[in-house]
Amino acid sequence: MSLGTRIPPEQALIEELGVGRSTLREAIGALVHLGLLEARVGDGTYVRSSSELQSVMVRRASSAQRDNVLELRTVLEEYASGAAALRRSEEQLRQLRELVADADAACAGADMAAAGGVDALFHRAVVRASGNDLLIEVYDYLGTALSSSLGGLPWDAVGAKEHSALHRRLVDAIEARDESGARATAAAIVRLTRDHEATAPQAAEEQ
Repeated sequence: MSLGTRIPPEQALIEELGVGRSTLREAIGALVHLGLLEARVGDGTYVRSSSELQSVMVRRASSAQRDNVLELRTVLEEYASGAAALRRSEEQLRQLRELVADADAACAGADMAAAGGVDALFHRAVVRASGNDLLIEVYDYLGTALSSSLGGLPWDAVGAKEHSALHRRLVDAIEARDESGARATAAAIVRLTRDHEATAPQAAEEQ
């Protein structure tokens, strides 16, 4: 079943699976405890995660200090960007260019929600271009928690322009197969995010 789907009623599951009511309730309770299912009072039980590993990792990252999340992003994305520079395909490079253009268009239209969504897709595309299946899987599990570090705070025009320029520089490095340049630029993107988060509350208070 896909994420967000409500599982069938208890009686339907008993008949379909051929198990007793107590066995079914114990199984559902265990899956809720693991974070794979979510019980909503008066509404039913929904699929929350497709993997126990995903559930545990996302829950842990979501409860971590933001600086720790950003440091983890630096480690994963810096390595992935360097690997992408060495292994990317022409099709993957084309996709990265398109995503940067889509993000710029969203920012120009002041649609920061859309820009954040495209940004998350961009970083996932970079990781996928690394060609490391395990890294891709881990990043996908943590994608929501990691990409959320860019959300919640509006970017001013100067910050948005710098953010866009760094993404273009990253794609240029990947195109040139410049491993060290790609790694350095990926780290700079996360530093910009950290600096933005540190100054945004102060700027908001001054307004």
